[in-house]
Amino acid sequence: MKLYHNLSEFNPTIKAIVTVGTFDGVHIGHQELLSRIRELAQKEGGETVLLTFSPHPRIVLFPDDNDLKLLTTMEERIDRLEKSGLDHLIIHPFSVAFSRITALEYVRDVLVNQIGVHKLVIGYDHHFGRNREGNLSRLKEMAPSYGFDVEEISAREIDDVNVSSTKIRNALESGEIELANEYLGYAYSVTGDVVEGDKIGRSMGFPTANLKPLEATKMIPETGVYATIAVLNGTRYNSMTNIGYRPTVSAKGKPRIEVHIFDFEGDIYRSTLTIEFEKRLRSEQKFENLAALKNQLEIDAEHTRNFFAAGGAGIDT
Repeated sequence: MKLYHNLSEFNPTIKAIVTVGTFDGVHIGHQELLSRIRELAQKEGGETVLLTFSPHPRIVLFPDDNDLKLLTTMEERIDRLEKSGLDHLIIHPFSVAFSRITALEYVRDVLVNQIGVHKLVIGYDHHFGRNREGNLSRLKEMAPSYGFDVEEISAREIDDVNVSSTKIRNALESGEIELANEYLGYAYSVTGDVVEGDKIGRSMGFPTANLKPLEATKMIPETGVYATIAVLNGTRYNSMTNIGYRPTVSAKGKPRIEVHIFDFEGDIYRSTLTIEFEKRLRSEQKFENLAALKNQLEIDAEHTRNFFAAGGAGIDT
């Protein structure tokens, strides 16, 4: 896959089969669309092109809105799109000025002149241009004049897949990690830096890596204890992860992500760690004392090991 960080970097010399969108999560619905443009490209002797934007348009248009939570960082999206077999990925800087171009300018200057679109594959509810004035009908009106075709992904086709980024976010918010993973087509993950903690877990025989996500907009699943895979320097380990406020110790501050890696010893402070969420074991609880908490952690560890031993997507030990 060839990557471009600006429309100006792309040379429109190919027969471009194009789609446009944020593709947050690159979930199974997105994968269906990517499969369709690959099919068309093969049929017509063209190459697939995805136009997306960074930062997310909402960050630019609503800078005071801190509620935006994304399923994937741009790095994660790039990795997923490359695995999908996409030929060309254009990540164009989104700005207030770009948001103000008209629908006509978007089609003429962006799709036609800068990308050289041969066929555009787009969802039935796609909007573009200033104040979202452009829609599928406008595209179909303008396409013949500019020499490209438009293929609609209908509401029925989208409903048949029965998945959206919003549904995945809702599943994560309610702790339904297995449902979210089903919609995604892979295990949801969070990557972060390992930072110093207060070492309470270590005193109970459960040392943890405290994870600080790399991006503030990354969505964190509901609080609770999860069976997870920890990925460190390319090596995968069975692990269990607690997300929460640690009410037994201190109910103050922001929720923490604490990862206990099974059968692992070593100092990983300042390392980058990825956690893949496989199953939610229980909700967060407040215990009478640390002894009661330690007893529950031992139960959680046993449940996690049993989960992986019974065929969960864990690592053979």
